[in-house]
Amino acid sequence: MSSKVISGRYELLEKIGVGGMAVVYKAKDRLLNRAVAIKILKPEFTRDAKFIENFRRESHAAASLSHPNIVSIYDVGREGNINYIVMELVEGRTLSEVIREEAPLDYKRTIDISRQIATGLSAAHKHGIIHRDVKPHNILMGEDGIAKITDFGIAKAVSTTTIVDGTNETVMGSVHYFSPEQARGGYVDEKSDIYSLGIVMYEMLTGRVPFDGDNPVTVALMHINNEIKPPSELVPGIPPNLEKIVMKATDKYQSNRFKSADEVVSALDNLELVTRVVGDSVFAGAARPREDERDRYRREVEREPEREPYKEKKKSDGSKKKLIAIIIILAAVIAGGLIAAFALGIIGPKNIEIPDVRGYSYSEAADILAGKGLKAEKGDYVISKKYDVDTVAQQDPGQGSMARKNQTVTLNISRGAGNIAPNVVGMDKDKAESTIKKYGFTVGEIREAESSKDKDTVIKQNPGAGDELSQGDAIDLTVSDGSGKDKVSVPNLLGSTQDDAQAALEAAGLKLGAVSYGNSNDYGEGEVMSQQYSSGTKLQKGKTVDVKISRGGGSGSVNLYVDYSSASNSTFLLTITVADDSGTRSPVNGVKKRRSAGGESFDISGTGKGTITVSFDGSVIKRYTVNFATGKMS
Repeated sequence: MSSKVISGRYELLEKIGVGGMAVVYKAKDRLLNRAVAIKILKPEFTRDAKFIENFRRESHAAASLSHPNIVSIYDVGREGNINYIVMELVEGRTLSEVIREEAPLDYKRTIDISRQIATGLSAAHKHGIIHRDVKPHNILMGEDGIAKITDFGIAKAVSTTTIVDGTNETVMGSVHYFSPEQARGGYVDEKSDIYSLGIVMYEMLTGRVPFDGDNPVTVALMHINNEIKPPSELVPGIPPNLEKIVMKATDKYQSNRFKSADEVVSALDNLELVTRVVGDSVFAGAARPREDERDRYRREVEREPEREPYKEKKKSDGSKKKLIAIIIILAAVIAGGLIAAFALGIIGPKNIEIPDVRGYSYSEAADILAGKGLKAEKGDYVISKKYDVDTVAQQDPGQGSMARKNQTVTLNISRGAGNIAPNVVGMDKDKAESTIKKYGFTVGEIREAESSKDKDTVIKQNPGAGDELSQGDAIDLTVSDGSGKDKVSVPNLLGSTQDDAQAALEAAGLKLGAVSYGNSNDYGEGEVMSQQYSSGTKLQKGKTVDVKISRGGGSGSVNLYVDYSSASNSTFLLTITVADDSGTRSPVNGVKKRRSAGGESFDISGTGKGTITVSFDGSVIKRYTVNFATGKMS
């Protein structure tokens, strides 16, 4: 195989590595006369057209990246059934080999390597490329100490430690390093790579991964359900702020992690600056050389050849003066730095106990801290099942920690349990948009509607506050156009007297309009039974509202039984007369009846109150008083 030439250009020299889906060779580019690395897809994957297409598409995307911390891709091609990628040849070891041979690594070296990886990921993310398989095996450490990320575009490598979705053979990542969302088959973004970087940092510091098990599924469930043990519990002397970076990067929730790889770089830079200014003594036990390193140092000193005795030359008076001046300047700079450090609380006695401000609003927590001589800084919005929305969910440093005067306490604010939509109704549009983005969602359609609220005030949101969403979901907003500010709401007048209705309308800035009357079964006499505009309707001030007043009882019917036994004649004429709110009428008028029939029932309808009169042959036999609305008759 060493004499094989691909595409008439790349001469394969020797095999230098085997991965889950490819074999890597050292090769010579005959055209440019340089050494390269060629990654060739394994034969078992060449029969899957979709796999090859993904391989080529993602490799071409990665080839667009040019960054010192990313392995450069020179060419992507195919010859026969051989699919290959031509890459930069990095002389050195993989980070996994470095960890296996030297871990736990010195924390300064961990910071340096992590910063390089984060810088490379930042460049990829800015090009819209998510690695999805960040792990020590995919980090090449050059002999010059430069870390380079590789395997962009073939991050879906299949191995015994890779989880695969059985429905479509989609590889989700290497199980010891992938994120909880990858374990769930969920939405993967830049923060998924940050989680994997955090696991790599953990392994550099401790020499082990946080989760391990008998099979990949067990490990995947650990990523979802188990809390990561802080690395300082395994290896003493890890700087607390470095540990915080690792723990934040590996938070179970994407929204609680660093928002970008650039944020990781910034955090590492700040930590590195502190170590340069203050020195290792600020970290108790941190970066102490191991015993074998001290022994090696002593052996090297003992092997060092003896030097000629130093012959001191007599310095001139001018040189002495220059030296004294330099010493004075350095002393002044150091003294000034110490004074500033004391004033800023960077150094000095830690004699203030930090109170527990979780559960308070940010302003309340800031006041409590100020009362202790401490400063508050708003951190991230984080998911919290314990603390209410917009209250402090996390504080750093924590309760009971000792702090210096003017030290800053970072307060992370709860955005509720899980991916819950925040309540932005009542906020102005700009604040609502900012809040939605802080919660990890996007702003959807914004439309205007008539409202009495100030212009651009949010009057409605969809989905509503408290609805469960997924990260990145859109929330639509309806904002006030301000046109309803001069409009008033019509009050509820039903059941009121006419005088009360008029007073209510005038109090609302409206006027009583036309008054009409009618019968009602629901409202008593003299009460408003209907109004022109329903309660809550928005009208311009000064507009009139018509009402209808009830005259009492509405329509109804009664059952009337007429006894014929009192008739004087065996045959007679029956008349039934009704007098009510609707007038007088005779529903039965001169109808011939026989006394022998004994009697008969009649349904008599009417409106309001009135009378029913029964007559035989023109003579009144019986008269009844009736309330047709209630059906009562006497």
